[in-house]
Amino acid sequence: MKIHLLIIDPQVDFCHKDGTLFVPGATEDMERLAAMVKRLKGKIDDIHVTLDSHRLVDIAHPIWWKDSAGNHPPPFTLISAADVESGKWTTNLPSFYDRSLQYLKDLEAGGRYPHCIWPPHCLIGTEGHNVMPVLMDALHEWEERFAIVDFVTKGSNIWTEHFSAVQAEVPDSEDPSTQVNTRLIETIEDADVILVAGQARSHCLAHTIRDIAAKFDPKSIAKMHLLLDAMSDVPDPPGTTLFSDLGKSFIADLTAMGAQTTTTVEFLK
Repeated sequence: MKIHLLIIDPQVDFCHKDGTLFVPGATEDMERLAAMVKRLKGKIDDIHVTLDSHRLVDIAHPIWWKDSAGNHPPPFTLISAADVESGKWTTNLPSFYDRSLQYLKDLEAGGRYPHCIWPPHCLIGTEGHNVMPVLMDALHEWEERFAIVDFVTKGSNIWTEHFSAVQAEVPDSEDPSTQVNTRLIETIEDADVILVAGQARSHCLAHTIRDIAAKFDPKSIAKMHLLLDAMSDVPDPPGTTLFSDLGKSFIADLTAMGAQTTTTVEFLK
């Protein structure tokens, strides 16, 4: 039985209490996941780790946008194409306006989620970009068998969100890194069991797995085992249940498609 483990964005900025986009529960998620990797290190055939990899200047960071008074939007502000067309928000650089507005229209046409402004996070070269140390230690221990963790970066194109490790939300025709990652999909589908964990269930994990499922043979979706105790949701914007609802609907939708659920403790106990 060939077992692959897919870990989505297990990075300090998401998983440490001092991270810039901390996901409550993620610290404990990574501790449990690390314990499972150590427990099953001789039985896991391949490990894939995605890394959110951003720049400070990014369409989803405050620096990109401003209001009529020149103020940048605070984190978790939702910006729509209508907001930009009405003048509520505009781009910090006028030369970015037309492409940014078209991006918002394309994003909304996709229907997955509204454009949200995030605190700068997982900036390339910073500590927040690193894998959580407790998990990295477990990955290094697994590599001692002369295996190699497959690190998959995403998110460095400033013009589009890249929640899914499979493709950007609005792919850039001039940037292959934003287009469908067929290598990752085909490699994972070759496994007999695909363990899934990481952050955040409401966003990057959900979109990655939805995109993989859409490219899989439908029968392959049953290979997926969602580790429920190793994934958490981004906190909801004030006064909403937007993100927690996304996380719950992801689990419901994937299990309806045939995916299985388990925990880091129960799998191959």
